[in-house]
Amino acid sequence: MSVAFVFPGQGSQKVGMGKALAAAFPESRAVFAEADRALGFPLSTLCFEGPESDLQRTANTQPAILTVATAALRALEARGCRARWVAGHSLGEYAALVAAGTLSLSEAVKTVRQRGQFMQEAVPEGRGAMAAILGLDLSLIEAACREAAEGEIVAPANINSPGQVVIAGHAGAVERASSRCRAAGAKRAVPLPVSAPFHCALMKPAQERLTPVLAALPFPDPTVPVVNNVDARPETSGTECRDALVRQVSAPVRWQASVECLVVLGASTIVEVGPGTVLSGLVRKITKQVTLLNVEDPESLEKTCVALAACSEAGA
Repeated sequence: MSVAFVFPGQGSQKVGMGKALAAAFPESRAVFAEADRALGFPLSTLCFEGPESDLQRTANTQPAILTVATAALRALEARGCRARWVAGHSLGEYAALVAAGTLSLSEAVKTVRQRGQFMQEAVPEGRGAMAAILGLDLSLIEAACREAAEGEIVAPANINSPGQVVIAGHAGAVERASSRCRAAGAKRAVPLPVSAPFHCALMKPAQERLTPVLAALPFPDPTVPVVNNVDARPETSGTECRDALVRQVSAPVRWQASVECLVVLGASTIVEVGPGTVLSGLVRKITKQVTLLNVEDPESLEKTCVALAACSEAGA
C-alpha cells in the first residue's frame, strides 16, 4: 500500500477545529502548546472557541490551520501511520514540510503568520479579488484573462481540478474576466470572500518580504518526497523546498497536476490531514484511482487507522 498525506489550505478553517483532538490525544495537545509558545498568544483558544472574526484574519487563519493539521498528523503518526509522499494546497505545503521534517512546527507557525501578514498587506483592501470559474477549460480561462486584463493583472491562481479554476488579480480585471468566462460557456463564475488576491503577480511584494524570512531558516532535506505546488513534482532537496515556498506566493497552485503526480508516483491511498474535506472533494474530481481517507477529529482518525490497517494486511 502506498499512502500520501495531503494538507489543506486557507478556507478550511472553522471555530472548534482541533478541540476534540486536543481533548483526546496528548500528542495533539502538545502541538497546540508548542504553537501557543512559539506565537506568544493562545492560538489554541482561537481555534477552539473563536471568535470567528479573529480566526478569519489571514495572519491568524494560516497558523491556525497549520497547527490543527499538525495536531491531526501527530495523532496519526502515534498510531503507526506513515506516508510515502506528502503535499499541501498553498498554505498546506508548510504542513507537508513539517510532516517531512524540513520545518519544525515552531518555525512554520511563526513563518506562516508573517506570510499571512505580508499577503494581506501586499494589496490595499478592495483593490484585489478572486473568483472561482466552474465548468470551463483552463485554456479558455487563460484566454479570457488575457483579453480582460486591459493593463491590469488577472490570471489563474488555483488550478484545483477539472472544471474548477480560481482566478485572481485587480478587482475590475477579475470581474471582466469572469464575464468573459461566462460568455465562453462557464457554468458559474463565483466571487470569493477573500481578503487579498492570492497566488498572482500582485503578491510579488509579499514574496519579496517572505524571501529573507525563509532564507534565515534551516531547511534540511525532507524525509519523504514533497510534491510542491509550483512545479507539481516530487522534491527531495531542502533548498529546493525553500525555493518552491518563495515562488509559491505569486505563482498559481497547480493542485490538479500535484494529485496527478502522486498517482503517477504510485499513491493508492490519499489521506487528507487537517480541518475539513475540501481536498478530498477535489481529488475525487481528479482521479478515481485512489482510496480517500481523512483525519480531522478522533472519529475520523479511528476510521482512517482501521482502513489503513486493513489495506496494509490486504497488500501484505
